Amino acid sequence: MHNLHPDVERILITEAQLAERVREMGKEITRDYEGEQIVMISVLRGAAIFMADLVREIDLNVEMDYMAISSYGGGTRSSGVVRILKDIDSDIKDRHVIIAEDILDSGLTLKYTMNLLASRNPKSIEVATLLHKQTPTPAHVDCKYTGFMVPDEFIVGYGLDYAERYRNLPYIGTLKESVYKHE
Repeated sequence: MHNLHPDVERILITEAQLAERVREMGKEITRDYEGEQIVMISVLRGAAIFMADLVREIDLNVEMDYMAISSYGGGTRSSGVVRILKDIDSDIKDRHVIIAEDILDSGLTLKYTMNLLASRNPKSIEVATLLHKQTPTPAHVDCKYTGFMVPDEFIVGYGLDYAERYRNLPYIGTLKESVYKHE
């Protein structure tokens, strides 16, 4: 058990709960893609830790690739403007693609990413999101694999950040409002 970081209000999902759910998601993906090879794409930086843990739980041939996409800037809400900072290197034509996402919030960035990848003619595109925020999503996105539903609060840890901090926390917690209320 890790100590609560002083900027974290409370822990929503413990390290043990994360490990168990990621293990279950890996088994689901292994079952669903039996005999297939998949390309797992992480949206940097937040989903990198999740994807690293998830692929270790998948008993298939998995190619890993990364995209860097920005829609937040330094704030706590999506700006709605999507910029690709780094594209994937893999050829995904006629291949099964799973996007590993840290958190589904507005869905705008993920929808943009899915449309971009779909234009490259993969065999299939699915989403594995660790967290799905309980908010109305302007862009409807179907997630085949969802780790946890979480409240509409500012969440950090296990790859999720605020101003590039807190990614290394081994749990998911809510950030104290006093840390970001100056926005």
